[in-house]
Amino acid sequence: MPFGNTHNNWKLNYNPDDEFPDLSSHNNHMAKALTPEIYKKLRDKQTPSGFTLDDVIQTGVDNPGHPYIMTVGCVAGDEECYDVFKDLLDKVIEDRHGGYKPTNKHKTDLNPDNLKGGDDLDPHYVISSRVRTGRSIKGYTLPPHCSRGERRAVEMLSVKALNSLTGEFKGKYYPLKDMTEKEQQQLIDDHFLFDKPVSPLLLAAGMARDWPDARGIWHNDDKTFLVWVNEEDHLRVISMQKGGNMREVFRRFCVGLQKIEEIFKKEGHPFMWNEHLGYVLTCPSNLGTGLRGGVHVKLAHLAKHEKFEEILKRLRLQKRGTGGVDTAAVGGVFDISNADRLGFSEVEQVQMVVDGVKLMIEMEKKLEKGQKIDDLMPAQK
Repeated sequence: MPFGNTHNNWKLNYNPDDEFPDLSSHNNHMAKALTPEIYKKLRDKQTPSGFTLDDVIQTGVDNPGHPYIMTVGCVAGDEECYDVFKDLLDKVIEDRHGGYKPTNKHKTDLNPDNLKGGDDLDPHYVISSRVRTGRSIKGYTLPPHCSRGERRAVEMLSVKALNSLTGEFKGKYYPLKDMTEKEQQQLIDDHFLFDKPVSPLLLAAGMARDWPDARGIWHNDDKTFLVWVNEEDHLRVISMQKGGNMREVFRRFCVGLQKIEEIFKKEGHPFMWNEHLGYVLTCPSNLGTGLRGGVHVKLAHLAKHEKFEEILKRLRLQKRGTGGVDTAAVGGVFDISNADRLGFSEVEQVQMVVDGVKLMIEMEKKLEKGQKIDDLMPAQK
């Protein structure tokens, strides 16, 4: 039986115009893409697990826009959504991912040896480095749609896989339901643990159901390789450490990910992946690599420069405050990361971060001395 209040078969008693959502004040990718014609064509369809078009769009209907960033406005409830609702989702993907066409094929490259440099980012400017991604486990519906039993099965399978890792990846799983409030908050403050789902986007997408049942965090003994279980995706995998050695962070990320995937394959549950979309994840914004490689870097002078935004755009990078989306930079420290997910491989995306941050640090040093940076302005990548 389907879940969620959008599953109401009586809505089919009304014509599509009566059921079409009011998107007149909305500013998200879904609202741009959804037309009455698409709604009429897809509204009575559902995936084999029972996810409907109204489930796909609900978070974007409930949340008209965002003050800082253009949100996606829709989620997938299972792997099949990207096929059943492709008339809508192909348009959202093309708009969100810079013209990525339904005929395009995605490149995957998890060979850390293909990264050039990355071990020489100036530690006087780069405070910490991390690379993260999401993974979905084939055979289960995604967090907006899964049942309690499914979610618990994902947790059991994940813990079994992670607890079998050895060497630098040997670690332990910590279920959220066994943690005190104080322990949870400490891990959140340390940037190890995901926060409680209070975002209207997550709540409207159905990702907070039964919280904190079957959610948790696993990390290796050194706390440099972390896996979140059943947050926005089945798995969120993070490699991180202090300083500017992005090469080492990326090596650990690639090796750890591939070790985990091998174990899941042996259990008959590989990760969701296809040639067109790459790794399949809950939010269309994370399709492809799902990768966000980022550094916390001091750019106090460059941040005040009139061309800071233009530089980021040309380098295909984005900035956030160190507390994540919506947060402001403190003391001139920004979280700088790749803007792309789909259409560029993992190596290409991390390379953009490495090369771009190196250039921006060079600019910062010149500005500190009162020099101009016009000669360092990059071409559009």
